[in-house]
Amino acid sequence: MGVQEENMSVQEQEEENTLVQKVFDLYHSISNLPTLKPSKETNNLFTQLVHLCIPPSPIDVSRLPKPASDMRSRLIRLCGEAEGLLESHYATLLASHANPLDHLHLFPYHSNYLKLSLLEHTILTTHTTTTPTSIAFIGSGPLPLTSIILATHHLTRARFHNYDIDAAANAKAARLVRADPDLRARMTFRTADVMEVGARELRAHDVVFLAALVGMSEGEKEGVLEHLGRNMAPGALLMLRSARGARAFLYPVVEAGMVGDRLWGGFEVLSVYHPEDEVINSVVVARRCAVGVGVVVRPSTCKCMEIGHMVGHGGLMEELPLEEQQPS
Repeated sequence: MGVQEENMSVQEQEEENTLVQKVFDLYHSISNLPTLKPSKETNNLFTQLVHLCIPPSPIDVSRLPKPASDMRSRLIRLCGEAEGLLESHYATLLASHANPLDHLHLFPYHSNYLKLSLLEHTILTTHTTTTPTSIAFIGSGPLPLTSIILATHHLTRARFHNYDIDAAANAKAARLVRADPDLRARMTFRTADVMEVGARELRAHDVVFLAALVGMSEGEKEGVLEHLGRNMAPGALLMLRSARGARAFLYPVVEAGMVGDRLWGGFEVLSVYHPEDEVINSVVVARRCAVGVGVVVRPSTCKCMEIGHMVGHGGLMEELPLEEQQPS
């Protein structure tokens, strides 16, 4: 048995090494592109990368050797830049139509956003007894599909306050909803660094969504989470996007502890869900603790294990350890 386990370990290590080498090869090709704007070559390389990283993998990116870890950090930034350019391109294309919202399907990942938004809404409804009326989306970008889909399909009376650091991105996003009287009335777009959005604004929202690429390094992400922990309303929900396995070569990872005991005031981490289909991002949901209450990290008591079946695709709920810390 010991020999078999050792052989499996060697095999798994070889598979991991092969995966990392393939990612390295694609990283070098992507980093040598003259531009990351959408083109046949650029699209092909990123499609290869996504297809390589989507299958379930036991790889733990936190244990990568330094060269691979450094490469991953650079690759995530390249992915973020390319994603922004792709969204900007399609935002301009959609805005050329009289009613841009009728043509959202032109965006190549529109179906993924439909599935992710349904997943996030399903998870959200398991953790609240009232329908949210005010939602903030931080890092909404030029093509705010999550806000648009949630507003039109799931939360049809809520107001959405979209924040992005890029004024040009906000201008493009605003043009997409201009022809729709309902969304134009329920959506705002504000140019701001999240670190400069204070408690007066953040405490007005029942739910805060944080885009995956807001805070690309662990330190940056922790800084954003600490800021939200200081300024969100007690009891408000925080929806974060993370990644698991090889998908962590595409997006930053949010560990449950980052939303918990390292932060002032802290959050109660309710659940972490890992899709295993073409939806790449994992979803973390946490509740802002009441002022003066210690951090609690525990498994959710809701039927979150059934979420994958409820929304029509498989996934895994991460088991969170039960631990309570008393206020200091």
